[in-house]
Amino acid sequence: MSSLGVEERLGYSSVADKKVELRRNWSPDELRQLFRAAYDQVFGRQGVYASELFSSAEALLRNGNINVRQFIQILAQSELYKERFFYNNSQVRFIELNYKHLLGRAPYDQSEISYHVDLYASKGYEAEIDSYIYSTEYTNAFGNDVVPSYRGFQSLPGMKTVGFNRIFELFRGSANSDNAQFGGKNSRLRQQVSMNMANSIKAPLSVAGKSSGSLGGTLTSAAIRGDTRVYKIEAIVGGVGTKVAVRQSKRVYTVSYDQLSTTYQEIHRRGGKIVKIEPA
Repeated sequence: MSSLGVEERLGYSSVADKKVELRRNWSPDELRQLFRAAYDQVFGRQGVYASELFSSAEALLRNGNINVRQFIQILAQSELYKERFFYNNSQVRFIELNYKHLLGRAPYDQSEISYHVDLYASKGYEAEIDSYIYSTEYTNAFGNDVVPSYRGFQSLPGMKTVGFNRIFELFRGSANSDNAQFGGKNSRLRQQVSMNMANSIKAPLSVAGKSSGSLGGTLTSAAIRGDTRVYKIEAIVGGVGTKVAVRQSKRVYTVSYDQLSTTYQEIHRRGGKIVKIEPA
């Protein structure tokens, strides 16, 4: 019989009970550890490249101008986060990763996915990110001074037991990258969540060293079963965010649910600004 505990056998011992807090009278070493924990939580393995990009945000926290919660908000609102997890993933996969990175758990049911789909459609990227960071759940779990951490492996008040199974579909080990897993850009939980079924527990494994193309392909997710909604996107294109005098124009896109995320991303890639998203 193995002498290893459940945490070791299922591969999450490195993140269990991990809490990094910015306390009063912190030392420079403690602050460095906090920055590293924040980058690891929000960006995963790719967090090692993040510190040079966020020196200004680090200075704001170091000087007491922002708190840890606001530092996490800056990371998740950043272009780096968009490049890693937003532009190249399906919408539902993006929502799954937001739950993982910002609340430390997996989505429980279809109502949580639908809420964020609608929020993203009506209010955009920034509101989607802020909905996690300024939620009551985040406040109760982490407050203003604690770096988010994985809570889905714990049995805590208010957490659903199905979340323990679901987190194993999103957490594949500390050495694994969110963008280099079996399944590629597809949602990991769509079928089980839409059918209100529990996931089977699979021990995390590392697939480091293999490209995402060789692991899961690049197919985008199909729409949620039965979701036939159509949205109208109004956007300003041309000359947005530049100092060059370029004629701006307003364009209206009418798209189905499964095209919503792709169209939204393409507008941003081209430097456009979304004015409104509403059901058509």
